[in-house]
Amino acid sequence: HFVQSGGGLVQSGRSLRLSCTASGFTPDDYTIGWFRQIPGKEREGVSCMSGTGSSTHYADFVKGRFTISRDNVQRTAYLQMNDLRPEDTGIYYCAATATWRGSRPCITWPTADFGSWGAGTQVTVSS
Repeated sequence: HFVQSGGGLVQSGRSLRLSCTASGFTPDDYTIGWFRQIPGKEREGVSCMSGTGSSTHYADFVKGRFTISRDNVQRTAYLQMNDLRPEDTGIYYCAATATWRGSRPCITWPTADFGSWGAGTQVTVSS
């Protein structure tokens, strides 16, 4: 599973960085995804990155504001969130998958493909 850190309460326009460290496994060959759960909505993909880091994808609602990265030596993935908005408020999760769906962008892969979920971290953006 992943151990998550970061998150918190910030004002609109500010930044946060989430971290996600693998525990009990080595995620080098796994695609890592960041997801969020907003009250009243289904869990949705935010960003994802292939094992080598050569392929990254973002949901349209975070493009240009969020950046995913990973450090395989540290077994840690990051989500840098800039220009946060109140609608970004929610619980953010990281997870990983060894399933490879070819040329499909990982942001479109089924959530069910992903496992080793972190416990989630709350992000609250005030207006």
